[in-house]
Amino acid sequence: MFKLFTTGFWEVVARVILRNKIAILIAIILATIFFSYQWKYMRFTYTEANLLPDDHEVNVTYNEFLDIFGEEGNLIVLGVKDSTLFSVEKLNAWNELSEDFKAYDEVETVVSIKDLQKLVKNNDAQKFELEPFIKDSIHSLAQIDTLQNELFKQYPFYDNFLFNKTTKTIRTAIYLKKDIVNTPARKDFIIETLQDKISTFESENDLDVRVSGMPYIRTLNSQNIVDEIGLFIGAALLVTSLIFFFFFRSFRATFISLIVVCIGVMWTFGILGLLKYEITVLTALIPPLIIVIGIPNCIFLINKYQHEVKKHGNKVKSLQRVITKIGNATLMTNVTTASGFATFILTESTLLKEFGIVASLSILAIFILCLLVIPIIYTFLPYPKERHLEHLNKRWIGTFVDWMERMVREHKIAIYATSVVLLTASIIGIYQIKISGSLIEDMPKEKEFFHDIRFFESEFNGIMPLEIMVDTQRKKGVMKLSTLKRMNELEELIIETPELSRPISVVSLVKYSKQAYYNGNPKYYQLPTSQENSFILSYAKNSSSNVDLLNNFVDSTGQYARITTFMKDIGTDKMERIEEDLQNKINKVFPEERYKVTMTGKALVFQKGTKYLVKNLAISLSLAIILISLFMAYMFRSFRMIIVSLIPNILPLLVTAGLMGYLGVPIKPSTILVFSIAFGISVDDTIHFLAKYRQELQANHWKIRKSVYAALRETGVSMFYTSIVLFFGFSVFTISSFGGTVALGALVSATLLFAMLSNLLLLPSLLLSLERSIANKEVLRKPAINIIPEEDDEIENSSE
Repeated sequence: MFKLFTTGFWEVVARVILRNKIAILIAIILATIFFSYQWKYMRFTYTEANLLPDDHEVNVTYNEFLDIFGEEGNLIVLGVKDSTLFSVEKLNAWNELSEDFKAYDEVETVVSIKDLQKLVKNNDAQKFELEPFIKDSIHSLAQIDTLQNELFKQYPFYDNFLFNKTTKTIRTAIYLKKDIVNTPARKDFIIETLQDKISTFESENDLDVRVSGMPYIRTLNSQNIVDEIGLFIGAALLVTSLIFFFFFRSFRATFISLIVVCIGVMWTFGILGLLKYEITVLTALIPPLIIVIGIPNCIFLINKYQHEVKKHGNKVKSLQRVITKIGNATLMTNVTTASGFATFILTESTLLKEFGIVASLSILAIFILCLLVIPIIYTFLPYPKERHLEHLNKRWIGTFVDWMERMVREHKIAIYATSVVLLTASIIGIYQIKISGSLIEDMPKEKEFFHDIRFFESEFNGIMPLEIMVDTQRKKGVMKLSTLKRMNELEELIIETPELSRPISVVSLVKYSKQAYYNGNPKYYQLPTSQENSFILSYAKNSSSNVDLLNNFVDSTGQYARITTFMKDIGTDKMERIEEDLQNKINKVFPEERYKVTMTGKALVFQKGTKYLVKNLAISLSLAIILISLFMAYMFRSFRMIIVSLIPNILPLLVTAGLMGYLGVPIKPSTILVFSIAFGISVDDTIHFLAKYRQELQANHWKIRKSVYAALRETGVSMFYTSIVLFFGFSVFTISSFGGTVALGALVSATLLFAMLSNLLLLPSLLLSLERSIANKEVLRKPAINIIPEEDDEIENSSE
């Protein structure tokens, strides 16, 4: 009964489509205009991807820190490592460059060598005063020598902040206004102002200026994402259209397919705009994904049309059969593919949710477009020419199909042995996979800004902010000497950790105050004793200059202090070790009943986010397997068929995971996507094969071997066609400059190739070996969804 309803349903759909061609085309044009109008709401991300749920403990801690101290990622640093900088002309030019940035509305403050000031004791007023190192400009080399002597030898407060006294590297700190850091204004300032001024300075002074800092890195990284979207779409269109033309040898068919997938891409951008989602490094992958996934739909539909035309020459009947007989097959394969993406919706990560929603909606949209546009366009076109139908003979891949059949007939033991070896090797490889929580690992390594990151890591021990917030749980508790001593003890551990930069906090300022009290003698750069503390702090309280400096390190109530350090780009294992060492020290130094000390910062949030996603990987993949198993249970009504069908689809995933371990590709946000995507796509081949196998069993009166070989010969061609398109289509991502995108493209391509071979060799071998335990009445029971109509035994799965 359900089968009759299904068949009748698709016949109704075919009639509606073919009788309302103009109305449907107008509706598609209007929908495309509507989605194009939504493009204006698209926006590119201006923040790092937050991989954690909003209510996650790590995010809550980070937001508490931001509430107290404001945006931490607002620092841009300029650096020069060149001995010729220490000349009158070049040093003045460097100071002028830094001074120029102060005039811009986007800039909160600039700190350069010229802005550095000595803390000087005024005995008469009993307060500290600030006196600049450079009062106006440099006039002589003698002044430069004095400046170097003072900076590099007498004032450790500034060491490793604006200069490296060992390598004589100088840098300038530009603090952007916190309210523009996560807005388009940041991009405009960096791209149009900062880069232009630095470029002019470099050419005029023959100096190489290095630039870094989180706002700068984020801006250039986002710009690369924007640039690559067009590259990916163009490359995906080129590669898939070339392969399509190679299969069909028809400009007309190729052009029709390109029209369909281009409309699909326009709808995808429209969905992004309509939902007001940001374009991130993940959502930027969806438009080319739609091209890669849409072309196989076109192959099925156009191939079926040409097959029908060749068989009986009736164009209207051919188009009707395209819809009635291919509608179910393409619907179910698109639903399973969309399900692989949709599982990300169930994770608590906003980034993955948005990716899952847009991808799954776009896949269903491209299915609808293919089903509507292709038959309608062909109603207006003449019959295909004879040369366009030559590919239906499939002689050119006959050798491949013969090889597959021979392997399944004669070498099942070899297939099983190979599968077991691959499984064993993969499990060994899986244990070697590492997790990466690096913020910059996936960034384009050939880009100048990436080399600049490494430069600042080398000279100043990193640029990734790690913040430690000390809550004394009482007002003015920070300036208690006991608190300062505890903070100093923690800072000593940070200084001893080579992956971390010298910390900056109120402790440094208090040490600097003691040095100033003793007339700038560097040996007194230390915390005051309890006897010294009262009169040194009395000087500090009378000093407005100290209050200004204090605001960066202590909140207005004096209850909270921050210790800021910067971390090198290190692996997750090292980062966890450092975090553990710091936490142990915190637990030892700060009594829990008196202090609440938390670690936070962008580097830590990203690392925790990656760990969180790894847990979600298992959840999303399990959901994909369960969801797709339910589809297959609904279609085939056979538990045994579900088990048999999952084996050849899970094996390629394990092989890919093993490859990741052997090749040193870590688990990270980009590579986490591989498994659910690949499983959702590869299971399509299984659905096609089992559907055809079931049909052949009925046609051949339970002759199992004959049915398996017949299904293999017919589905082998379609699997080969679509797998080639998908393999080269996903390979497009390997041209990316982002390491994660390259890994995603390569791994999905490899997985789909393994999946094709697994479905063509291992699946039929299992069916033959298990024979009667599989081919029983469960398989012959009326399926809930009849994917391949029984009345057309001649349909080849290459046209399904």
